Amino acid sequence: MDVLITLFGEGKDLDSLQTAMRAIVVFFAALIFIRISGRRSFGQRSPFDYVVAILLGATLSRVVIGASPAIPTFVASLVIVLVHRALAWACVRSRWLESLAVGAEREVYGDGQFDNRQMSAALITRSDILETARQELHVKDLEDVESAILERNGQVSLIRKRDLTHPAT
Repeated sequence: MDVLITLFGEGKDLDSLQTAMRAIVVFFAALIFIRISGRRSFGQRSPFDYVVAILLGATLSRVVIGASPAIPTFVASLVIVLVHRALAWACVRSRWLESLAVGAEREVYGDGQFDNRQMSAALITRSDILETARQELHVKDLEDVESAILERNGQVSLIRKRDLTHPAT
């Protein structure tokens, strides 16, 4: 027991070695929790997924600095990832719940027109869409764009118009 206290310390009065040892344990615990949570937690990058990342980081950091006892904090972190996983599982089975938890994509530009209602609801501007066109398509306007869709993760996807003069072979 004395060896564990020497290595990991107690409370908030920790030295560098104790903080480092706690950081190593928390690193591997976080890795396990992320694996339990599933790939979507850090792959999809939707608000739904950011919640688990933010909460997990905030909760586990308390163990490293000694602000919270380790075991209850690890249990709380496990509960966070299990709730996320359960909710993700439920979203796969319920389109309504998925829309509520993760959101829905919005077509903010189509048929040569900006959809001001969709843009206003999503808090996105014409400049945001044009910026995406410059970055992704290397063009200054939307002349060759059929539609722009604000994805659930906040990215804008641009769909090019089909070139009818050169059909795909």
